[in-house]
Amino acid sequence: MRELIDMWSHTRMVVLTAMTASLYAAILIPFKVLPIIPGVTELRPANAVPVVCSFLFGPAGAWGAAIGNVIGDFFGGFGPGDFFGFWGNLLYGFVPYRMWEILTQRSPLPRDAFGWGLWFVVVTSASAACAVVIGWGLNLLGFVPFRVLANVVWLNNTLATVLIAPFLLAAIYPRAERARLTYRHVLVARRAAAGVRAYVGLAVLLGGVAWAMVWGNWISAGGAPLAILARLPDTGTGAVPVGVGLIPPLLLIVLGLFLL
Repeated sequence: MRELIDMWSHTRMVVLTAMTASLYAAILIPFKVLPIIPGVTELRPANAVPVVCSFLFGPAGAWGAAIGNVIGDFFGGFGPGDFFGFWGNLLYGFVPYRMWEILTQRSPLPRDAFGWGLWFVVVTSASAACAVVIGWGLNLLGFVPFRVLANVVWLNNTLATVLIAPFLLAAIYPRAERARLTYRHVLVARRAAAGVRAYVGLAVLLGGVAWAMVWGNWISAGGAPLAILARLPDTGTGAVPVGVGLIPPLLLIVLGLFLL
């Protein structure tokens, strides 16, 4: 995770961040007229951009996704929920490249059954990480129940990425490699791709994401399994029970990120 800070000392990474943010926002804005949940989210084919730019530009793709999402939100009704959108999209752009380089040294272009399977696991995990943060945050604010928003965001991200991102990567990644524009070439002083700490961090992160998705849906649907959660006040959206109940898995996610 240290790369998210270190990259700001590299001029080219800053430029790639700006490019990612501009591209993401430019594709997000026209689709604001096709809402799925009015005022919250819409049909987003642009969601393929953070994953593509993550594999291309690493941490610059992560920051670009976060900033680009904020820019896009200015055109659809900016509000307090966009704070969680920023961090959710940062995760959405960070998890793919970091998870991929921990698990394999292959190019992020899926070419066989194993590559496609691993690629699907990586992008669905990144989509779920984004969905957990946004779903928890907006439910905490009392806007949309977690069981609705988290699942919509996860499905929206996954479909856009699976249907669009492989074709974009196939067209762009080889050219970016030849031009030495990928993060592997720009961040020449990067740490080793994997180690015991990285594997532990990834396991903790994915465990926290899976726990949050299952736990959040359960609590949000009214099935709070703990007496303490069942006794918490509810405003109709499950804001307090979900907000409190998801703190443990969210802390696991934060711990996993620090270990990566």
